Amino acid sequence: MPPSPRPNVLLIYTDQWRFDALGCAGNPDVQTPHLDALARRGVRFDRHFVQNPVCMPSRVSMLSGRYPSNLGILRMGVPVPEDVVCVQHLMRRAGYRTANLGKLHFLPHANRDHRDPHPTYGFDHLELSDEPGPYEDAYRAFVRRHFPEHLDASSAHAFPPMAKTYRDATGFDDGVKHPDDHPDRTWVTTAFGGPDDATYSAFVGRRTIELLDRHAASRDNFFCVASFYSPHSPLVAPQKFLDLYDPASFTLPEFPEEFQEKRVADGFDDDTIRQAMHGYYAMTSEVDHWVGQIIAKLDATGLADDTVVAFTSDHGEFLGEHARWGKFYPGPECVARVPLIVAGPGVRPGTCDAIVEAVDLTPTLLELAGIPQPVFMDGDSLGPALRGEAFAGKPGALMEDAMPGFGWRAWRTDTHRYLLHDDGREMLFDLSAAFSEYRDVSGRPEHADALLAHRHGLATRLVRVAENRAPIWPY
Repeated sequence: MPPSPRPNVLLIYTDQWRFDALGCAGNPDVQTPHLDALARRGVRFDRHFVQNPVCMPSRVSMLSGRYPSNLGILRMGVPVPEDVVCVQHLMRRAGYRTANLGKLHFLPHANRDHRDPHPTYGFDHLELSDEPGPYEDAYRAFVRRHFPEHLDASSAHAFPPMAKTYRDATGFDDGVKHPDDHPDRTWVTTAFGGPDDATYSAFVGRRTIELLDRHAASRDNFFCVASFYSPHSPLVAPQKFLDLYDPASFTLPEFPEEFQEKRVADGFDDDTIRQAMHGYYAMTSEVDHWVGQIIAKLDATGLADDTVVAFTSDHGEFLGEHARWGKFYPGPECVARVPLIVAGPGVRPGTCDAIVEAVDLTPTLLELAGIPQPVFMDGDSLGPALRGEAFAGKPGALMEDAMPGFGWRAWRTDTHRYLLHDDGREMLFDLSAAFSEYRDVSGRPEHADALLAHRHGLATRLVRVAENRAPIWPY
């Protein structure tokens, strides 16, 4: 029997999507019917952890299959060198047509003109927009072409503070109109001011659908990243998705008694959290809508049976937990743990509860495409789990981060999360306890054995991180 043709690969990549912001993950508040249907067709990895808590280093780590420390990229603002080998480079060398539609975030945002040519980073087709609205880029070009009278709506809700600093310092102005007072609406839910089809998510969804039409006609193999910005703040969604929800019905995060006074004093009262959850969930539902449209196009064009579809995110979101918004240190569960769904030819549907890492996704996609995994990659293919075979996963998941004078590593196992800081401070969180990630137990005698075991586990993993180098051996 001749070998099966290589599958197409569609990676649906989102920004700041918590692991539990899916109906299929057991959240009764959020409405994600199309992603729930995708999970029923594929494997949902319930304990999937990213290797860095912020966008840039997490994205290049996942797409390259390498830990941030092996890349030398552990923080924001470090441009990705053009010679870093990522999944799209390997797919392209194997004959795939490669595309990225939407966010890539391999270069810093604020200190450049987004109209200038961008490195292709291995993509044949690159329609780049790293943030929705503040720059002249592919998204605003899309709005200008289809909805010119609503162009200002695309930039009406946010002006990144560093972009403003850059413009004020340099006098650079690309003509994008922003609110005169530049109010901080980042965590205030707002309805999008233009047509529903003019949002950033609509831009990614529509351009992905058009690309699928082209590939349905040509029948060449494709690797496509459909990269949505939502549900990253600012919390902006079309009114019809806001109308899906009653904020009064939301299940709020729980806080330990000793934290209640502080979180209210810091502005994280119940009503404030509910209104933020309203925007966040509406944004997930908007992305879900476009996922449904994309899957429907795969079905209608006959591409579905030959296409692997993966859905994931670069990191999670506090969403009021720990009296915080956004992401970053110390990378607790709501930040480190994100969805991962893989469906397509040869995938046996189910749920995998093993610990897996974001660096495992690229080796998985390479295996599904019949492409050898380079020796320098740190991840391991999830192929056995996709085939329904016995799969133990990993003993723990590594997170790495560094800022000037403040570096740390985290090791998340079945039972604990352990942190080691560059000044030697340790933290240990017992995940079996109530309010576990609010209470550091590293100094308690009854947890001394667990502290020792996790210190050893992290050290062992860090030793292994440095091993993936191919030798040059004369013979």
